[in-house]
Amino acid sequence: MNVLLVRPGRRKQAITLGEFMFSEPFGLECLYALLKDKHKVTILDLMVGEEDFVTEFMAIKPDVIGFTSLCIDVFAVLELARQTKKLKKDCITLVGGTQTYLAPASFYDESIDHVVHYTTRGNIKALFSHLEQGEHFAPIAGIHSRATDYVDTGQKGYNDYLVPDRTSTSQYRHHYSYFGYQPCAIMQTSRGCSAMCNFCLRWKIEGCQEVDEPIEDVVAQIAHIDEPNVMIFDNNFLYNQERLERFCELLEQEKIKKNFICYGSAESIVAHKDTMGRLADNGLCAVLVGYESFSEQDLQSYKKVATPQTNVMAAKILKESGIDCWASFIVNPDWDILDFKQMRRYIRQLHPQISSLSPLTPFPGSYLYHKYQNRVLFAPEDYDKWSFSLVSIQPSQMSLRRYYYEVLKTNLYVNLYLNNASYMAKKFGIKTLYHLFCGALRFLSAYIKLMLKG
Repeated sequence: MNVLLVRPGRRKQAITLGEFMFSEPFGLECLYALLKDKHKVTILDLMVGEEDFVTEFMAIKPDVIGFTSLCIDVFAVLELARQTKKLKKDCITLVGGTQTYLAPASFYDESIDHVVHYTTRGNIKALFSHLEQGEHFAPIAGIHSRATDYVDTGQKGYNDYLVPDRTSTSQYRHHYSYFGYQPCAIMQTSRGCSAMCNFCLRWKIEGCQEVDEPIEDVVAQIAHIDEPNVMIFDNNFLYNQERLERFCELLEQEKIKKNFICYGSAESIVAHKDTMGRLADNGLCAVLVGYESFSEQDLQSYKKVATPQTNVMAAKILKESGIDCWASFIVNPDWDILDFKQMRRYIRQLHPQISSLSPLTPFPGSYLYHKYQNRVLFAPEDYDKWSFSLVSIQPSQMSLRRYYYEVLKTNLYVNLYLNNASYMAKKFGIKTLYHLFCGALRFLSAYIKLMLKG
């Protein structure tokens, strides 16, 4: 069968850092690896490519087309699926990704034949076996199909760990970046997270316990990655010190030299401070740390293990180890003006190289959605609004207009003052700094409109 796998087109980003993080379509590369032996598979990445969907579709004329989706991609995917059915009525349409795991009903539409709730080797092979043979479709665990009125088999599961075939995106790989690190590959070495912070969706998708891949297999994968930069997107790569030491040992044995970026918790950095220097020696150049808040009350409400004092200790350890800190913070809907001032002082105290702030976002179906249900500002089906840039919870201590003003002021303070311009110019070049400045102007324009709207 002729299979086309598609990532929807480039989105306009309200958060200025977002446009520098065009990572490879990891899920599509994994699906490619599963299907390539029996089918002719092509990946079309409209996020970074310049191709026209209709032109490429008519050149390939696929029997099956699969889309990947985040929440804000729903409308784009449905539009492409409807185009598909007009261009080739008998083309089978599939959709998968984060959004299908969290809210599969988003895609219950006559243009979508199969919604892949979660991906395993078994259910994908079963699905394509049915499609090849043209049989009447029977329910498959993890697959919601239009032919069976999108019936849910009731069998719960998680995505299998799959190794991507990175040759599938060879024509796009020079575009893939993680902030200023370009070209940059991404990889996963462990799934799940036992921290279970209540604002995070990752552990709900991957499980509430870490499941590690053998670190020897991980390093073998890294050895075959062509890019000089690798983003490890485990929820907390730094959680297991013994595993980190073995990781360093294998990199040293194999003489692998890469720049690594990872997610890591503040408490893991503090607990494994003696290993951070060795990680830096082996290429760890930046850690994305969710400091989240200056307030112990906030951190407890998010079910974070770290305290404000832990965050300060982690910041000091990273600085001493020569590892850059890319910090993220959550803007709480119950803050007053004094809280915003305290947050700005706290970020200045932690002094990360880069900071980003996002309003607390209660995605539909999550614990936070139920907690704030009476204050949620958008309908669940307003998919394009469920990003991390818009305020989605009615503030309790001030008007929405004033709240947007405080968020805007804090973001501008961070992006134009605290995010060190000389650091970014030296690290990533003047071009990246220029694009960041342009992004800040777009952010300013968008937030002024939201503030006026109130």
